[in-house]
Amino acid sequence: MLDSYFKISERGSTVAREVRGGIVTFFTMAYIVALNPLIIGLAKDADGKYIGGGDAPNLALVAAMTALMAGVLTILMGVVGNYPLALATGLGLNTFVAVGIASKMTWADAMGLVVIEGIIITILVLTGFRTAVFRAVPAQLKIAISVGIGLFIALIGLVDAGFVRRTGAGPVPVTLGDGGTLVGWPVIIFALGLFLTIALMVKKVKGAILIGIIVATIAAVIVETTLKIGPLFNGATGEVNPKGWNLNVPAVPEKIAATPDFSLFGDFNLLGSFDRLPLVTVILLIFTLLLSDFFDTVGTVTAIGHESGLIDKDGNVPNNDRILLVDSLAAVAGGAGSISSNTSYIESASGVGEGARTGLASVVTGACFLLTTFLAPLVAIIPYEAATPALIIVGFLMMTQIKAIDWEDYGIAIPAFLTIILMPFTYNISVGIGAGFVTHVVIRYIQGRRKEVHPLLLLVSGLFMIYFLSSPINTWVG
Repeated sequence: MLDSYFKISERGSTVAREVRGGIVTFFTMAYIVALNPLIIGLAKDADGKYIGGGDAPNLALVAAMTALMAGVLTILMGVVGNYPLALATGLGLNTFVAVGIASKMTWADAMGLVVIEGIIITILVLTGFRTAVFRAVPAQLKIAISVGIGLFIALIGLVDAGFVRRTGAGPVPVTLGDGGTLVGWPVIIFALGLFLTIALMVKKVKGAILIGIIVATIAAVIVETTLKIGPLFNGATGEVNPKGWNLNVPAVPEKIAATPDFSLFGDFNLLGSFDRLPLVTVILLIFTLLLSDFFDTVGTVTAIGHESGLIDKDGNVPNNDRILLVDSLAAVAGGAGSISSNTSYIESASGVGEGARTGLASVVTGACFLLTTFLAPLVAIIPYEAATPALIIVGFLMMTQIKAIDWEDYGIAIPAFLTIILMPFTYNISVGIGAGFVTHVVIRYIQGRRKEVHPLLLLVSGLFMIYFLSSPINTWVG
């Protein structure tokens, strides 16, 4: 029954592969349970309150709800969409909500805006518009999106591992390690995990990525227990330790389980933002959320489809409408849970790299997140440095698709190039997609081949131009 429902054999997979893939996906994105509280849990709204309405931050509240929503929505994706795709609070979107929205209103008002955005995007799915836009994108641009995301997640892996760091000043934005030098044991753990995973892949060992994460984590715990390295950034003192661990310190926890608190659910005010800000400003905030959420998912679903081999000749994926519907409902759920919009995670590609091809992997990932609501202290021992080698490997696998792009046709080649490079360079998937769409339309019109441009793609390119010019438009309106 399991095989029949999830089409495991039909997609060339096995239950063991799906389980491994689901666990790997969880390990590579479990950081969101710790990171989301640091982004929205430490930010104050316009009234000087923390999320939940308190005068002091309560990170445990945000962590518990983040894990709960990720678990429920990822299981829903597996059961309804039958796709190896996990969902959680969207990075980038949560920062925008914390800095760009909540700072102008209350947290409840801000989450109300997220719910409104989710409702709109759900309506777009139910009317077929979101699926139609997905199909209107040329197949080779979809490949470029996949390649660009591959480079993007590889860069994320390198930065999170401390192998590449921001310089903070000067003409060079990033550099090798600390000031051009690799320092500290965490980077060694990252290198150990990366080379171990590569070796296992070359030898075609099943579970290579999962084994790499587990071994690197064990090594990290041993190193931290022995040498007491500590975190990269000490929140209490504000001190930076360039040789420290990024985000999670892999020390043996004092306790394994903790009782979660889900009281944040329902803490949103649907229309409160309209009393705080001018109508045009509210519309622009919703539009920015909508466009980013809309196309981040299009890019992610496309990339996972190419990597898993579930894509057809036109670049479309099976159950596309169901996948997009679950993702749209995730935005509503994220706002209702007061943890920001939930969306599909490109880290799901790590599970695909381990062999996942069906929604069973998502069910496994979701179950792990639900366990995390109780086992958060245990999950917190996995440092970035142990999980990020998986992102480098998956980035390589996604990069191999670049050979399918026609580099002789400038109407495809230049938009593809901009799509690929702008995702990592701007740290934003939607920017790369938008630049590719706009450039493709402009070049096709210059070439006199406007009939090859789908009307929906023309419409979306116009919307992206508004997105790119939203700041001067907002200034002019204001």
